[in-house]
Amino acid sequence: MSYTIAVAGKGGTGKTTISSLVIGHFVRAGKTPVFAVDADANYNLNEQLGVDVRSTIGGSREDMKKKITANEAPAGMSKDDWMEIQMQASLIESEGFDLLVMGRPEGPGCYCAANNTLRRHLELLSGNYPVVVIDNEAGMEHLSRRTTAKIDLLLLVSEPSPVGIMSAARIRDLAREMEIAVARTGLVINRVPGGMAERLVAEARGRDLEVLGTVPADELVMEYALSHTPAIRLPQETPAVRAIEKILSTVTV
Repeated sequence: MSYTIAVAGKGGTGKTTISSLVIGHFVRAGKTPVFAVDADANYNLNEQLGVDVRSTIGGSREDMKKKITANEAPAGMSKDDWMEIQMQASLIESEGFDLLVMGRPEGPGCYCAANNTLRRHLELLSGNYPVVVIDNEAGMEHLSRRTTAKIDLLLLVSEPSPVGIMSAARIRDLAREMEIAVARTGLVINRVPGGMAERLVAEARGRDLEVLGTVPADELVMEYALSHTPAIRLPQETPAVRAIEKILSTVTV
C-alpha cells in the first residue's frame, strides 16, 4: 500500500523546494519509484526535479474537448479511456521517480473537472508506488476542492513567522472541517534564521501544531535557485537536506 504525503502551505513558504527534498530522501532510501504529483496549476516541481514537462492533465483535457467539438475524437473510445491514454503519456519517468503534472484548469477559473480527473488517476496509479508525494496549490484550494482524498501525512510548510504558522494551522483546521482522511498532520518551519528555531517552535505548539522540525536558512539552496539548478541535486551534507533527513526519520513508510 502506498504512503501518501501531501505538502501544503501558503505561497512563498518554499513548499515546492521542500517537496523536491522529500522526494530526494525517499529516492535515496530506495523507496522507488516515488510517485511525484504537481497539483499546482502554476506548476514548477519539474524544475526542482530537473525534468521537462511534455504535457499536463489540464492540457490533455482541453485537447480532448476540442477534438470532441470538432468531431475528431477516436471512434469507439470513451472519454475516460481517451483521458487514461493521455495521462499515461503525460507521466514523466525519471531515475528514482515518476512525475505527473496537473497543469492549468479547465477554462477560465474552473478546476473541477481537471481535479476530478487527477483524483481518479491518483487512485488508479498510487497503488503502483511505495510513496506518493503531492505538491499542492498555495493556500487551501486543493483541500476545498477535494483534490487530495486520502493522506497519510499532511506536511504543512511555514515561513519563519507567526503569520506563516497561523496559515498552516488554518489549513489543518480546514482539512478537519472537510473531513478529509488525514492520518497525521505535521509542520515544517522553513528558512529559519540562526537562533530563532526555539521561539518559532513554541509559537507553533501554542497553536496545537505538531512540529516535525525546522529547516535552516541555507545559502546553497538560494544559490541553486539562482543558477537554475534542481534542488533535488543538493548535496546530502547541505544543512537543508540534513534537516529534511532528520524530519523524515520520524516518518515510517
